Amino acid sequence: MNTQTTPSPQFYLTAPAACPYLPNEMERKVFTHMVGERAPELNDLLTQGGFRRSQNIAYRPACETCRACISVRILANEFSPSRSMRRVLATNSDVISSEYPAEPSSEQYNLFRRYLDRRHQKGGMSDMSVLDYAMMVEDTHVHTKIIEYRLRTEGDGISERARGPLIATALTDRMGDGLSMVYSFFDPAHEERSLGTFMILDHIRRAKERGLPHVYLGYWVKGSRKMGYKTKFLPQEHLMPRGWERYDGPDAPSEMPSTETD
Repeated sequence: MNTQTTPSPQFYLTAPAACPYLPNEMERKVFTHMVGERAPELNDLLTQGGFRRSQNIAYRPACETCRACISVRILANEFSPSRSMRRVLATNSDVISSEYPAEPSSEQYNLFRRYLDRRHQKGGMSDMSVLDYAMMVEDTHVHTKIIEYRLRTEGDGISERARGPLIATALTDRMGDGLSMVYSFFDPAHEERSLGTFMILDHIRRAKERGLPHVYLGYWVKGSRKMGYKTKFLPQEHLMPRGWERYDGPDAPSEMPSTETD
């Protein structure tokens, strides 16, 4: 009988660094590596516990004086789009979304660079090279897919792969209880399409079709206006000290903190 057991993951703590979301705050993260046969199972458990994945590392905030980062997941089966979200769906009715293995392409990287150069010039990812991008996509031991969003062109639907211009991309993990949006980006020349919102709506649709109850959006940061969009997809759950708690919006009776509005 084989009595050998798989080693438990080892967790590490980063040194304090300036918080990228809130001024005058310092952040620390606890992290571990996810490799080998147990990586998908570990990814499920850690994501459900508030961790996020970056390549083969899972991390979550471990700040000493701040608890502003709150994990958010949408309740896909109960979700109903708002009027503005229905307009986004109508605006993007000419967009085809297709799922592929987690393999990078030069077309994806060119779009990624345009997105960073316009939207995140001073961010931590702003100097990523094509090799860095390839590692972000390929360095995974879990069930990861690339979802491409292309404008519909004549002949699409006949060939196996849509051929129109690539306007958005999402790197997504398939989990036992949902889809986790690891990273997404879009063409800043199409701001009027609200492609960030459209990609989330598309993931909700995909989760429903697969019978998966959740879409994980990562962290909502209270006090960070650029994160406020995450609380617009209702109903959802927030990971609090007592576990996952339902959130139906700032106007609903709840113990949850309200979000700022634009």
